[in-house]
Amino acid sequence: MADDLTAAVRAYEDARAAVTDAQAEADRIVAAAKTDVVTARARLADAIVAAARNGMRQVDIVRATGYTRERVRQILRAGGVEAD
Repeated sequence: MADDLTAAVRAYEDARAAVTDAQAEADRIVAAAKTDVVTARARLADAIVAAARNGMRQVDIVRATGYTRERVRQILRAGGVEAD
């Protein structure tokens, strides 16, 4: 009887520890993904500025990125490119 209780307690503790470990891993994965988003956003902004400097029209940048025209203008202004 005591062995069953001990085994059940151990199984419960192991299960709780697994949840804690899984949550820590999930938090690490989410933090890494957020960092990737920031990096990708900066890369996209650089590519938008480069495309505009190379003569690509804003309307074409809007179509390619899915950003609004105003957002493209904001990115271009921040990159030192005057809007059309």
